[in-house]
Amino acid sequence: MPKVRYITNLSKLDGLSPREKQRLEPVAEKYAFRLNDYYIRLINWDDPNDPIRRLVIPHEHELSDWGDLDASREASYTPVRGCQHKYTDTALLLVNEVCGAYCRYCFRKRLFMNDNDDASLDYRHGLAYIKEHEEITNVLLTGGDPLIMSTRRLETIFSDVAAVPHVRIIRIGTKMVAFNPFRVLDDPDLLKLIHDYVACGTQIYVMNHFDHPRELTPEAREALRRLSTAGAGIVNQCPIVRGVNDYPQTLASLFRELSFASCPPYYVFQGRPTAGNEPFEVPIVEGWHIVREAKRHVSGLAKRARFVMSHATGKIEICGVDDHYIYMVYHRAHRKEDFGEMVVALRDDEAYWLDQLDILVGPESAFESAGTYDD
Repeated sequence: MPKVRYITNLSKLDGLSPREKQRLEPVAEKYAFRLNDYYIRLINWDDPNDPIRRLVIPHEHELSDWGDLDASREASYTPVRGCQHKYTDTALLLVNEVCGAYCRYCFRKRLFMNDNDDASLDYRHGLAYIKEHEEITNVLLTGGDPLIMSTRRLETIFSDVAAVPHVRIIRIGTKMVAFNPFRVLDDPDLLKLIHDYVACGTQIYVMNHFDHPRELTPEAREALRRLSTAGAGIVNQCPIVRGVNDYPQTLASLFRELSFASCPPYYVFQGRPTAGNEPFEVPIVEGWHIVREAKRHVSGLAKRARFVMSHATGKIEICGVDDHYIYMVYHRAHRKEDFGEMVVALRDDEAYWLDQLDILVGPESAFESAGTYDD
């Protein structure tokens, strides 16, 4: 296939009518728009509710006065620019601020706006912080999407991070295999880089991001196969997105096809209440029912994903819902004493975040958070 061509201006998008372009331009001006001609081919332009279209084409309701640009308070866990350290053994390096395309529901869209200072191409301060903290064994490269960068640049980052004695795992958070699998298919040097580091004892995990089964094209499946053959561990994580995968049959199909591609589901996220994301939100109770029903129709290998909320206080797994209560547990926690703690809240079918729930049982941090978010 010829080199994938990127589009950053709605006026160049042939699938939209002139009227649609005019109506959506203010959205694209506020929240960045980017797409490429490979991914455009996946859109059914005859269907105004096409899930792939919904993932990447601006939506008017993104301009609603709703949500918070940093809904999970990532700034609170940023000791130095470009580095987050929320959980003891894992640090994030935000190494760039560009993606292969921009998901409309992105929880980190502040990175792609003017005056953002979260990501840093100069990761030396973050690297120095990681060196000083021997409890950090996992480093997640994120941003932005690390695979949008050149392999030469990645090699430099790999070399620096792997040289830290206590770092055993490098993770790459990416949606490039969905947005542009030719980034993998046309670059044997990337596969060799992964192979060489795995062979030398640094495990590489590629944390993929497929939201809908139609993204698993033959090209994407082949890219996953080659990553796996190179020695990378591959998994998938995605949020529940209104109009995209909020049907049990769709989510079950995604789980099933991921297992067939040896890319098991890892997390399914409750959508964060990020500014601009109102059109894509699914309430907690509805999301739990969707995930439970989806898992009912797949094998054990395909149902390993945990349904979690990446809250400011930790990664909270939604474990169950009955007529009266929502049952949760801290799967990961910033405060060590919160790990494994149960949280029980009154059932609220309209709530989409912990902060909106009436907490009955839980650690102090859960009670402190309840009722603090105002949309």
